[in-house]
Amino acid sequence: MLRALLRGMPRGGAQAERLAAFYAPQAAHYDRFRERLLHGRRELLDDLALPLQAHIVELGGGTGQLCQMLGPRLNAVRRYDVVDLCEPLIGQAHQRAQRLPALHPVLADACVWQPDHPADVVIVSYALTMMPDWRSCIDNAWRMLKPGGYIAVVDFHVSERTPPAGQVRHGAWTRAFWRRWFARDGVYLDAALLPALRQRFSDHSFVEARAPVPYLPRLRVPYFRFIGRRP
Repeated sequence: MLRALLRGMPRGGAQAERLAAFYAPQAAHYDRFRERLLHGRRELLDDLALPLQAHIVELGGGTGQLCQMLGPRLNAVRRYDVVDLCEPLIGQAHQRAQRLPALHPVLADACVWQPDHPADVVIVSYALTMMPDWRSCIDNAWRMLKPGGYIAVVDFHVSERTPPAGQVRHGAWTRAFWRRWFARDGVYLDAALLPALRQRFSDHSFVEARAPVPYLPRLRVPYFRFIGRRP
C-alpha cells in the first residue's frame, strides 16, 4: 500500500487505465488501510434517513464497503448499486456482493451511468476529487434522483481564498500543501466543489472538519460532509 502511494497515480493513459494500474496492487488491502484515512463516512450514513425499501446508488464506490457499513440498516435497502470505473476495486465489490444480496456492483463511468429506476439516495464518498469532470458526476446524480431524494457526499476539501458565507476559511499553507500532497495519487482538491454542491442542492446541510492522517500524526486533513435534497 505504502509503495503504491509513494509511486503515485500513473500520468498517462485513459482514466480507467490509470485507476486500474494504481489500485490493482492495493485492492485486497484497500478497505483496511483507508478505514484510517477516510473519515466521516459512518457519520454521513448516520445522518441519512433511509426510506423503507430504499434504492441507493453509490457513485465511485470502489469495493462497496460503504454498503456493509450500513449494518442492520441494510435490511431496509431494496437495492444498492455501487458504480466505479476501476476494475480491480469492482472485483472486490463482486466478492462482497456474495455476502450482501442487496449489493450490485457496476463497472461504469459514474458521470454517465444511469440506473433503470430513479434512486432514493445517491452517495459519493471520497470520489468526486478523483474525477476529472466532477461537475458532470453531480449533474448525473441530480438526474438519477427521484424528487425528494437525497445526495450524500463526503470528501477531502480545501476552501477558496475567500469562501462563501458559512464556510471555513483555510490558510494559504493548508490550501497549497494538501493540493500538492493529494495530487500525486490522482486526488485533486478543487475549492469550487463544496460551493457547487451547495448551489445545486439549495436544501442542504454540511459539516466541515479535520481528521488525522495515518503515519503523519501532526497533520490533520480537512474534509466535509454534505447532505442535499432534490426538490
